[in-house]
Amino acid sequence: MTQPQQSADLAVLRQQIDSLDKQLLQLLNQRAHVAEQVGELKRQEGSAFFRPDRVAQVIQNIEKANPGPLHNRHVASIWREIMSACLALEAPQRVAVLGPQGTFCEQAAIEFFGSAADLTYCANFDEVFHATAAGTAQYGVVGVENSTEGVVARSLDLFLRSPVHVIGEVSLLVRHNLLRQRNSTEGIEVVLAHPQALAQCQGWLSQHLPNAERRAVSSNAEGARLAATNPTWAGIASERAASQFGLHIVAHAIQDEAYNRTRFSIICLPQTLATPPASGQDCTSLVVSVPNRPGAVHDLLVPLKRHGVSMTRFESRPAKSGQWEYYFYIDIQGHISQPHVASALQELQSLCAFYKVLGSYPVSE
Repeated sequence: MTQPQQSADLAVLRQQIDSLDKQLLQLLNQRAHVAEQVGELKRQEGSAFFRPDRVAQVIQNIEKANPGPLHNRHVASIWREIMSACLALEAPQRVAVLGPQGTFCEQAAIEFFGSAADLTYCANFDEVFHATAAGTAQYGVVGVENSTEGVVARSLDLFLRSPVHVIGEVSLLVRHNLLRQRNSTEGIEVVLAHPQALAQCQGWLSQHLPNAERRAVSSNAEGARLAATNPTWAGIASERAASQFGLHIVAHAIQDEAYNRTRFSIICLPQTLATPPASGQDCTSLVVSVPNRPGAVHDLLVPLKRHGVSMTRFESRPAKSGQWEYYFYIDIQGHISQPHVASALQELQSLCAFYKVLGSYPVSE
């Protein structure tokens, strides 16, 4: 085929794409008009604007109807953004995240709510909890567990006294990158990052930057922001942070474990959104304490075994009472509305000096 013929064929195909784009835009705006009507009805009824179970249902139906060649994961991403944009017309969702821009917490929020969410950037997870509990933000996103370093202790402590509950989660594949003004590791005197990130990259740092000071800051994005102010400093953060602060990615994926994931919990007040209905793939999180007597912790596990409930996490945190007492954070498989789960928890509660369900919600894939 000659070059002119190739150009002519390409021009025809581009015209087809342009025509289809216009049709898509028209259909998307039709969808948006219907979404505005839905928003008005919700406003009159006083019902929740954001329904993660409805989002999941729509995406699941679209994936089932997808004839290809688009992959389902790409279709899901497109539809989540469409629904996020339409929801912003109904009522923009205010979401508190760990700042500044470029954090993995921000990325988790966008994965859950879509990029049309109205994000509020907080200096630490304490502020995320406070903003959500006070109503400054309708929702919050907080890190709770990393596959390499374990739980985020401060988040667990904050759950204990906060009135918020968990309505969802995001499991994010975390790749840490070394960011700097110059595209070189030479002359780096300080590496700045969140304590969890420093711990997750300690092997790489010991090998490649053994003499550099490791300085903990409130977030990885804050470390990137500071690295942009000093040529001898480097930050550990995401590619998004590198773009945000105009930094070079000196080294990619420096985390010690290749499969490094972090769980983020989506929190809100119960009056903002009640416990989501059972999805078939759910987790129930709770925190308990037991009287300080022999066998008390063992007794906690008996109701779960008796009713066939699997426990997926068991963490202890000091009660800070000065009496060597502990709170236990437990994740179990299943939804609180399921009879066998409800029976197990009712029996477990009778054994506890303190008992609080943190949430019952769909697990992240």
